[in-house]
Amino acid sequence: MAENKIPYKIYLDESEIPTKWYNVRADMKNKPAPLLNPATLKPMTHADLAPVFCDELIDQELDDTDAYIDIPEEIQNFYKMYRPSPLIRAYFLEKALDTPAKIYYKFEGNNTSGSHKLNSAIAQAYYAKKQGLKGVTTETGAGQWGTALSMACSYFGLDCKVFMVKVSYEQKPFRREVMRTYGASVTPSPSTTTEVGRKILKAHPGTTGSLGCAISEAVEVATHTDGYRYVLGSVLNQVLLHQSVIGLEAKAALDKYNVKPDIIIGCAGGGSNLGGLISPFMGEKLRGENDYKFIAVEPASCPSLTRGKFAYDFCDTGMICPLAKMYTLGSGFIPSANHAGGLRFHGMSSTLSQLYHDGLMEARAVEQTSVFAAAEQFARVEGILPAPESSHAIRVAIDEALKCKETGEEKTILFGLTGTGYFDMVAYQKYNDGEMSDYIPTDADLQQGFDGLPKVD
Repeated sequence: MAENKIPYKIYLDESEIPTKWYNVRADMKNKPAPLLNPATLKPMTHADLAPVFCDELIDQELDDTDAYIDIPEEIQNFYKMYRPSPLIRAYFLEKALDTPAKIYYKFEGNNTSGSHKLNSAIAQAYYAKKQGLKGVTTETGAGQWGTALSMACSYFGLDCKVFMVKVSYEQKPFRREVMRTYGASVTPSPSTTTEVGRKILKAHPGTTGSLGCAISEAVEVATHTDGYRYVLGSVLNQVLLHQSVIGLEAKAALDKYNVKPDIIIGCAGGGSNLGGLISPFMGEKLRGENDYKFIAVEPASCPSLTRGKFAYDFCDTGMICPLAKMYTLGSGFIPSANHAGGLRFHGMSSTLSQLYHDGLMEARAVEQTSVFAAAEQFARVEGILPAPESSHAIRVAIDEALKCKETGEEKTILFGLTGTGYFDMVAYQKYNDGEMSDYIPTDADLQQGFDGLPKVD
């Protein structure tokens, strides 16, 4: 099909919203290593996980054989509020860069939560309601996940307790207020309301917090409150499964115009959006049907893939969660207070970690000043103010397009624009005022985290 026939926005029909999630683990030759019980170092069973997670979500977490899992009708109906999301050809960015590359982005910010997080929040809330629970607890970094979960819980009439990383709680008061508008309680983490929070504050007085801290507090409250379970917005297999709707829609939209991407780029914190975007394309690569170059982009201040170790580690700072084999900086690593709150996690999804370890994708770490430079360049030509997290993907998409300008190659680039940055204006203000710095941890800084890794044979 002639290029000028490709519209600026490619929309699928409502009837083309996926009715099944795709489970990339089914096609992986080397499966992600199992979660381990920290007390016994044995693989976690359904019974071990039942006090923490909803029953059906545990089944999804442990399932590495079923390639497709049906999306319940109630979730499908909710998806129709904001899905299908558009796949956009970045004609204006291409022109501004004067590149022969063709750039597409999947935009997930067209819902009130402002990001892709709603795709999994509504699924997890649905299973909690189906199980007859009173409510759920969770953590949130920049606040997109907490916002999405508060919306989903409101829809199903569930109570929602959110522990928000303290630096984000202070930097992003408006996102906090959206959560409260939807009925959630929001506590800055680490807090004095939990035993693990008090312990972390004693060890790290004045800490700005991290996702690892907030996870510990949320899990403690869930396991000590009758009728509650803990839900997580990233990292877990079940979350990557729910987020596969992003990649399935993106692939269906590209297929309509016989477009095959050469490079697929996503920001990487815990892995939810990256895993969701790449999953159906990675499935083709794993099955030998097509080849793609995948790039995970992370902050230089929290470089779990590019500088971390592939080892078993706690997902949380309080060391009360199961052990996951992943690329990690150590659960004791507290990232600097950078402005991409959703990427301030010491580890990475076990699924993505295994794919990276097997050489099936690349990773890059980028400094936040260069990320915000890319964000502003994108906003000025494409008309969308991007979230700081998403802007990591924009940075590398621009870099790859500029490489094409040098070589003359007409590569097709796809990246995930996971959300909007309208509640991240403190970060944009710091950048515009020249007050933003680039913190890159030294090897000695990272060694402290590595020294605390659990000993697992």
